[in-house]
This record gives sequence, C-alpha cells and structure tokens, in this order.
Amino acid sequence: MSEPKLSDAAPLGPDLRDRLIASPEVILEDRDLMRALIAANERAMGSNIVDLRGIAMERLEQRLDRLEDTHRSVIAAAYENLAGTNQIQRAVLRLLDPVDFEDFLKVLVSDVRQILRIEAVRLVLETEIDGQEEVAVQRFSDVLSVAPPGFVERYMSDGRTGAPRDVVLRQSAADRQTVYGASEPRIGSEAVMRLDLGSGRLPGMLALGAADPHQFRSSQGTDLLTFFAGAFERAMRRWLA
Repeated sequence: MSEPKLSDAAPLGPDLRDRLIASPEVILEDRDLMRALIAANERAMGSNIVDLRGIAMERLEQRLDRLEDTHRSVIAAAYENLAGTNQIQRAVLRLLDPVDFEDFLKVLVSDVRQILRIEAVRLVLETEIDGQEEVAVQRFSDVLSVAPPGFVERYMSDGRTGAPRDVVLRQSAADRQTVYGASEPRIGSEAVMRLDLGSGRLPGMLALGAADPHQFRSSQGTDLLTFFAGAFERAMRRWLA
C-alpha cells in the first residue's frame, strides 16, 4: 500500500484550525507532534534536499535532553546533601542532651545510630588498659573499645601511605573485628573519624559501620562528617575533663 500524499490528507476543521492559530505554542511544546511535522516537511521536499533546519533542531533536542539529565542529577545531589545535613544536625543535637557519660554512650549507640541509619557505632580510645578500665570497657562493650597506642593511625591508613586524613570513607578494613567485634553484623562500608581529645591525651576514633557497601564511598565529600567529628570530640573532652 502506497503512503498517502499530503494532498490526500483531510483538511483541518475550522474550530481546530482556529484553536491552533490562537495557541501555536501547543504544537511547539509537543515533541512528538514537532517530529511528525519535520518528517512531513522532509517528505515534501524529497530525498535530494538536505534540511539543515531539521538537523539543527535534532541537535538542539539532543542538547536539551542532556541538559535535563544534568538538571535532574544536580537536583538529586542537592536533595541528598540537604538530607545528610539534616541527619548530622539532628545527631549533634541529640548528643548534647545527656547529663552523664553513661547516657552519652547509650544515646550514641541507640538514637544517633538510628538517626544516621547505620548498623554500628564504635568509639575507640587508645590507652594502656588497667583493671579498672577493663571493667568499664566490658560494661559498654556494645559501643566502646580500647586499643593500644598507635592503633588509630594504623587502622585509618589500612596499610596505605600518604598524608593522614581525619575522615576516611571506604569499604571496611581487614581489621574491623577489633573495632566492631566478632559478633557484629557484616559491615560493608564505614566512615572512620580521628578524634583529638585534647592536650596530653592519646587520640581516639569514631567508627560508623553500614551494611550497605555503597553507603560510605571514597568519592563522597567529608565536610558533614568532619563537622560531626568536631562536635563529638568537643563533647568527649567535656566528659574526660
């Protein structure tokens, strides 16, 4: 069956024609309709004529599609950043509520962990363990760990050379059982933050463990976690004092 000629097409009704003339943007904003009009125009011109306007419109359409994809990515990133900011702010405010150190640790392993949507929170303190400290560690073993001097640096570098970083985002290190314990659910990724606990004190470390291996990635920014670590270490200095 041969393709119908333009001259065979039924004429537009008066009402439809008047509406299109009154509101031509209806056609311009409809991509499918514009493509059909361009295709009809090319058929009318014949195969030996190159329609530069059609080519230009096609390229502009491709650029528009790429621009829309970019806008969607920017909006998604902005929303994710806003959500992350709200999480960190809520977690910091919750850390300011406890009136003693025991409640502080309980809030850390319960409310803060839930706010940040992670599976584990561990506070690691470098120290030379004595009998009294060992009892305290056993009492808060679900959140508090102690390690010998130098452990924080070794754990955060994980065998890598280069300038030390205060916040590290990665899939969990090989020595994670020392931090999270052998009975802890599988940790797929983690954020570890160095803690400056004040002059004359050994450093500490705060570890956030997530089951999702993509929750903490090295390509992510660390500004929010740097702020969180700064707020946390200031609270720790108050309790240690």
